[in-house]
Amino acid sequence: MLKNDYHRLLKRQLLKAGLSETDSPELASFIKTVNEAYSSFDKDVYHLENVLELSSKELFALNEELTKDHNKTKSKLEHIVSHIGDIIFETDLEGNFTYLNRAWEKYMGCSVKKTLGRNYKEFIPKKNVEENKKRYNFFNKKKTVFVFKLIKNDKVMWFELKAQLFKNTDNEAYGFIGTITDITNFKEIELALHKASVSKDEFLSTMSHEIRTPLNAVTGLSNILLMEDYLPEQVDTLKALKYSSEHLLGLINDLLDFNKIKSGKVDVIEKEFSLVSFLDHIRDQFSMQAVKKDVRFKLVEENDLPEDIIGDKLVLSQIIQNLLSNSFKFTEKGCITLSVRNQGVLNDKVTLGFKVIDTGIGITESRQETIFESFVQASSETAIKYGGTGLGLSICRRLLRFKNSDLEVSSKLGEGSTFFFNIDFKINPAKHVLTSKTSNLKSTYKPLDVNVLVAEDNKMNVLILKKFFANWDVTYTVVENGAEVLKEFEKETCEFDLVLMDLQMPIVNGYEATKGIRKLADPKKANIPIVALTALAQTDVKEKTELHKMNGFMGKPFEPNKLYALLEVYSHS
Repeated sequence: MLKNDYHRLLKRQLLKAGLSETDSPELASFIKTVNEAYSSFDKDVYHLENVLELSSKELFALNEELTKDHNKTKSKLEHIVSHIGDIIFETDLEGNFTYLNRAWEKYMGCSVKKTLGRNYKEFIPKKNVEENKKRYNFFNKKKTVFVFKLIKNDKVMWFELKAQLFKNTDNEAYGFIGTITDITNFKEIELALHKASVSKDEFLSTMSHEIRTPLNAVTGLSNILLMEDYLPEQVDTLKALKYSSEHLLGLINDLLDFNKIKSGKVDVIEKEFSLVSFLDHIRDQFSMQAVKKDVRFKLVEENDLPEDIIGDKLVLSQIIQNLLSNSFKFTEKGCITLSVRNQGVLNDKVTLGFKVIDTGIGITESRQETIFESFVQASSETAIKYGGTGLGLSICRRLLRFKNSDLEVSSKLGEGSTFFFNIDFKINPAKHVLTSKTSNLKSTYKPLDVNVLVAEDNKMNVLILKKFFANWDVTYTVVENGAEVLKEFEKETCEFDLVLMDLQMPIVNGYEATKGIRKLADPKKANIPIVALTALAQTDVKEKTELHKMNGFMGKPFEPNKLYALLEVYSHS
């Protein structure tokens, strides 16, 4: 018979086997050992069950806590995203929306629920898609950023779209994620600034023409008077008149040129010119000022200067004239020297060192750098006493920096100043030594066999041209506007060699008149040379004259030598 305290599994197994502990002492001992093992195993299982139950409860509690945190974080993120002003979107590879935040509803007027699953092109007006096919097809790129506009309820809105391809865990392209930002305010400011810039340029252009026109007349007439016979005692008066008009014109040019240089609108024109003639012109121009101010002016040439150089003559002239004008302005006694030195030739380039040395009022050390700033002079007393715009040195430095050079100064208060710079020019290796030449105030001109049509509405400019033409035996016809120009070309007797076309005329301006001429059926008339007459700077008119198929332009005031050279090109003599 089995004991009642045996383990239930052991009892079942002993009964099944027909065994009893009474069968043998050895069997009884074995059964006892097995019974103890079963009991010990039960205790272990019970303990493990208790442990697992406790762990399960802990895991359940932890899972509930994590779920709460997840839902809380998700709720926060959804709240943040839904209140972000920018549109946040997600699409598949074809551009069908898979996610959108509430900002979409604000800008597009369509619910997120009704938008999901639809393609982005459905929400862009057809006109915009057709006009901007390439720009709107951004779902074939890995990354894209562009600006586009939409017209909604007659209001133009500007947006910046940023989209980027994203991939799944298997590194396969899955779709696009990005943002659409309303930049209407920024774009309107940008457009307003552009409009203001255009208005400023138009204002400067208009003021340039209106102010320069009477000054051009004064300068032109002074040139005419100096070309004609005059009394010996009148020469100083005529020179003073010419200098004063050119000086006033220079102040205006400073303001206009500074605006162009600051905006980077500087054309670099490199042509071969005579350094000899250039320096002679500078000598003649400032020798008259030296006599007037009772100071000495010297031009020092060192180390065999090349006779001809290749570079921008206009820029060099502007720099030298600004520096010398400054020196003459601030020097009451003593000497002003322009020194030009050949610093060496390398690879068909010559380095010229320029120095302008004066014995004027000088500049304190603390002000020697600030004088190169715009509208700044050495002191307020200087500005009051000597005048000027305070732009000359700033313009010089900016121009030189365009040429990879710089303007430097050495000065002591009360002892004078030295402004100096080095600049490279290309040279013709066959030409080397500077030879001395002189130029006369009154030049001799040969008669010209040329028939010119002049379109100019300003009476003073017409008077100046007539005086020049009379000296050169030029045949000419004058009309006052573009409409009259076109009438001249309707005549059978129209046999002009050249048209001098003012750009700003009433009724029909110079550009429109030129356009009309270029459309004429008669090829001879349609291809007649047309040269613009303008008081504007070169950078203002170059592109426009080329666009309207003009053959060039002539600046005002008219320089006799340049005007004569132009007419000589089209002369039959």
